[in-house]
Amino acid sequence: MKLDFDTVADVADYVTVPAGTYVCKIAEVQTGATRAGDERWSFKLIVAEGEFTGRHAAWDNLVFSQRGMSRVRAVLGALGLPNRGSVEVEPSDLEGREAFVEVRPSEYEHPDSGTTVRRNEVPYAGYRRIEDDSGKTDTIPF
Repeated sequence: MKLDFDTVADVADYVTVPAGTYVCKIAEVQTGATRAGDERWSFKLIVAEGEFTGRHAAWDNLVFSQRGMSRVRAVLGALGLPNRGSVEVEPSDLEGREAFVEVRPSEYEHPDSGTTVRRNEVPYAGYRRIEDDSGKTDTIPF
């Protein structure tokens, strides 16, 4: 078999669902730190309803820096967690929580390999709380 790899794009494509808004569940939370030393929680979002149920939608992060706290508050509120006043929240509190999550494809060039990497990302304001029993939805202001 003769193969010509010069015609094969050097792309790692991890986009598993098309751009859109999905009910997603947090399946896993990993803790770490940013290069600046701020605490970071990374979490895996899985589509919980509809045509793509069970598929990986995206990884997202909460960064507990002064600059990142507005987004942390908005995401926690969309997940139905306390987000006003002084609260205690642990990474495990996020697991199993659901919200409407907007995902869109993003790509970058890996600095070491030069490979183009495609994956879904969640925009800054990409979370919305699921309807409560009254039929109203909460929009999380920034």
